[in-house]
Amino acid sequence: MKQGAQDSTGTRTPEDRPGAAPRVPRQPPLADPCRERDVSSADASPAGARGEHTHSERPLPRPRPVVRRSSVRGQVLQALRTALVAGELRPGEVYSAPALGERFGVSATPVREAMQQLALEGAVEVVPNRGFRVVEHGARELAELAEVRALIEVPMMLRLARTVPVERWADLRPFAEATVRAASSGCRATYAEADRTFHRAVLSLAGNDQLVQIAEDLHRRAQWPLVDGPARPGRADLVADAAQHTALLDALIARDLEVVRSLVAEHFGGAA
Repeated sequence: MKQGAQDSTGTRTPEDRPGAAPRVPRQPPLADPCRERDVSSADASPAGARGEHTHSERPLPRPRPVVRRSSVRGQVLQALRTALVAGELRPGEVYSAPALGERFGVSATPVREAMQQLALEGAVEVVPNRGFRVVEHGARELAELAEVRALIEVPMMLRLARTVPVERWADLRPFAEATVRAASSGCRATYAEADRTFHRAVLSLAGNDQLVQIAEDLHRRAQWPLVDGPARPGRADLVADAAQHTALLDALIARDLEVVRSLVAEHFGGAA
């Protein structure tokens, strides 16, 4: 709601706090759907004005704006995922919903809901009466996730390489180029998003929504920060990984199956 606007009761809303805009928009006050109205007032319906029997009827409450609530929760979830991948939320540390809500400019409720989703994904764990602890992932877990991803994605990519028309592969060029730009930025969180988008676009050509969903969940889990693994990938590592995307796409467009097999094996650590 803009500054100076009035809510449904006719009162003026408080001004937003000064300072930089929060990363997630603040929720506007919700109208109370249970508030009764006087049907004999000036805003009574035309039917009441004609003398129809309305004295025993109450107006239906307006529906709750569930879309906006869901949108805020989704934005908080995305912001938390970005903070995790970027290392802003550190493994082993406990974070409370109220503190994170203050950081993002929202109430604690959508933060708790988003954290519950992250708990299902294995990124955090609930600490009763304290908040949520970022799970400490190790190198072995990362290797296991890579192996499972390879079991799903490698044979599917090789099958798609033999069946998908060349023009469909050409349509994926913007996704591959987006990973290159993201890698050049050096931002791990930005690259993680572009990387998942490219792999999702490739696997979507199989027409199997369940496969895409499972593969993306595994991919996202593989991007959580480690506590005892190799150093976090730098800009050069991200650029090299993105280069494999464009090279793979070139081979798919050229229908060079041997090069495709070699690149897929390299991308997944020799799994092909």
